[in-house]
Amino acid sequence: MLRYVATRFLLWIPSVILVMLGVYALAFYGAGDPIKLIFLRAPGDVAYDPARIEAIRVAAGLDRSFAEQFGAYLWNLLHFNLGNSLTSGRSVWAMIKAAAPVSLQLGLAAVVLTAVVAVPLGMVAALNQNTRTDYAILGGALLLWAIPPYVAGPLLMVGLIMVLPDGRIPYGWGGLADVRVLLPLIVLSFQPIALIVRQTRAAVIEVLSEDFVRTARAKGVPDLVVALRHVLRPVLTPVVTQLGLIMITIVNGAIFVELVFGLPGLGRLTVKALTDNDYPVILAITLIGSFLVMLSNLLVDVAYPLLDPRAADGSRGR
Repeated sequence: MLRYVATRFLLWIPSVILVMLGVYALAFYGAGDPIKLIFLRAPGDVAYDPARIEAIRVAAGLDRSFAEQFGAYLWNLLHFNLGNSLTSGRSVWAMIKAAAPVSLQLGLAAVVLTAVVAVPLGMVAALNQNTRTDYAILGGALLLWAIPPYVAGPLLMVGLIMVLPDGRIPYGWGGLADVRVLLPLIVLSFQPIALIVRQTRAAVIEVLSEDFVRTARAKGVPDLVVALRHVLRPVLTPVVTQLGLIMITIVNGAIFVELVFGLPGLGRLTVKALTDNDYPVILAITLIGSFLVMLSNLLVDVAYPLLDPRAADGSRGR
């Protein structure tokens, strides 16, 4: 297993470099000169001072060729240097260090909430297939799936403003222990819960038709014991895979939720960086997103042998 993890880690390096190369090329050739764009948004006639703009470009190293700039960026990455923001001059690492924990905590909490709520609901729906309980759970899942976060967030916020006229609105960040985090968590979990409910239901229905389940029932094993001891473990294998993908989607796609609820996470930082054409920040966020994708896939692969012992031999062989 350790050899497999080390091999996967080594394979990350060229993948991350390719991702960074693509993003750097888009920023270099596509969006225009960031210094000029920043100055064009500035008030007054400062944008018409070519000498000052060129001096700032030289100081930022933007006057060099693409290969020189990208090589210097990779060299700085090896020394854990993400550069400085073009707009504020702050260290990009300091900005990421302040924003990333918020998004990661929120994403992990949303995944845990999704698993705790959706897996039992999916199992209940499958064990009561084609009954009112099944239809009610599936109908609720379809309703949640139909409401995207950028719609659910503002609607719930407006609803709370109408219900709570004294202004106690869940806006801002005080950590996972703060009651204000409940509403963003619920909004982020709407569609993941719907997806996991449907996938868990389908997986349970498939496993219930297996011979070992019918044998356990024929021996008189109670349905609850059959569900928890014989059905749950094989069902969790595809569900864990989907939860890994959901974690990536939640962390990388929580832009609207963070904006609506005033959360100082990576989503809010991404919007500001894109608006300001702050390339060092955009590249750093892209690097973190790529790392999360690969880390989630690795954790899912490592979890397979724990959930299904038959997968252990395959992981050792790799």
